Formats: sequence, structure tokens, C-alpha cells
Amino acid sequence: MKYKSLFLCSIALLFMTLGASAAPMKKAPAREFYQLLVYHIKDKAQETRMDKFLSEAYLPALHRTGIKTVGVFKTLNIDTASDKKIYVFIPFKSLAAFHKTTKVLETNKEIASKGADYLNATYNDAPYIRMESILMEAFSGMPVMKKPTFDTPKSERIYELRSYESATEKLYRNKVAMFDKEEVEIFDRIGSQPVFYGEVIAGSRMPNLMYLTTYSNMESRTAHWKTFSDDPKWKRVSALPEYQHNVSKNDTKFVVPTDYSDI
Repeated sequence: MKYKSLFLCSIALLFMTLGASAAPMKKAPAREFYQLLVYHIKDKAQETRMDKFLSEAYLPALHRTGIKTVGVFKTLNIDTASDKKIYVFIPFKSLAAFHKTTKVLETNKEIASKGADYLNATYNDAPYIRMESILMEAFSGMPVMKKPTFDTPKSERIYELRSYESATEKLYRNKVAMFDKEEVEIFDRIGSQPVFYGEVIAGSRMPNLMYLTTYSNMESRTAHWKTFSDDPKWKRVSALPEYQHNVSKNDTKFVVPTDYSDI
């Protein structure tokens, strides 16, 4: 009886183990898609008109479609900057959602009413100089955007938008892999609070990737980047032969959130 009991216990344990191993693993979130709208403006009058349209018409319309977190940022010290820009960051769950939302906004009566000054602007009194639309797919290493959390007022925060261009598609894929395997973990560990990492799938600077890290103020940004550059893992990874020359241009922009931005 003793051996029979032991045998039955062993069989039961085996089935428990097999059952545990057969349990479905938690599925990773689907990779989001991001649109980054870039409005080039010339003066305070255009800035004011853009603020009115975005805050009173465009963002509320996006919120009504179910997009709860939209980022709106401006060039740091925009009043004195020679290149004045307003950035609008919009996350989508899929390309289908991107297409559907675009069509909704084109036909939305409320946005047509509240955004009339922007939408019906004349050819010689436009609310911006030019606009760009950049479409991205989230990195597999961070498939969903994250909303940063700070105690400091929005007026003090500094966000850093970077675009890394590569000389060829192969080198670009290499840099994306470097981020996914190594750099995403470092940024998370040192507390740089990334909002997104995106593979650009439609834009004017391809092949390139873009990402946004956030800081409570400029002093915090400087300290975090010092920590990043001194990190032992970064020093080891950046010296590896397989990752050399995978970035041909680094375009860094410092931006600040508007008071109506969700991020």
C-alpha cells in the first residue's frame, strides 16, 4: 500500500506539472501605432490660433473617439526660437483605428463648429506655415505608450524628442534591435520616463526611429543623461562591434508640454 500511495502521488504531481506547463502564457500587448503631427508656425498669432483649435476642438474630438491620452508640446522657449513648432502626439491601437479616427474627424460636426477659425482659414491667413505627419509603430520592447508622472508643474518639465537616422535600412534595423535588447532597459532602470519608442513607417527622414523621454526639469534631464552615459551596461553595449555606425544623425529637440496636454 505504501508503494501504491507513493505511485499515485507521483502520478498526481506529474499531471499537476503538466497542467501548469500547459496553462496559456499571458499574451504581450499588441504594438500601438503613433501619429506625430508637427506644425511649423511663424509668430504668436499663429501659436494662439493653433492653441485654440487644439484645446477647444481637436483634443476633445479625439477624446470622444476613445483616445484618452494625447500629447501637445511646443519648442522650448518658443517665443525666441527661430524654428517654432507645435507637436501633437496621438496613440492608436491599430492602423485600422488610425484610419477610422481620421475619417471621423473629417466629418465631425462639433469639431467643424468649434474649430471653424482653423478649418476655414483663408489662403493668405493660414494658422501655420507647414505641417508634417509622421506615422510610427511602437517598439516590441515597449509596445504601449506610458504616461509620465511628476510632482512638478508642467511649466517646469522638459521633454526630449529624439530622431535617430541611419545610413541604410539594415543599419536602421540594427539600431532598433539595439534599443529593444539593451537601451530600453537602461532608460527604464535610471528613471528617464519614456513616453514612447517608435519605428517610423512614414516620414521625411527615413530610415529613422523616434522616442520621447521626460524629466521634471532641465537639471533632472542633465543628471539622467549623465547617469545613462556612465552606465556600465551602456559602455559595454555601445562598444560592441555589431552596433557600430548604426546612427548617422541624431536630431534632438527639447519640448515642453502645453497646459492642455494630457501628457
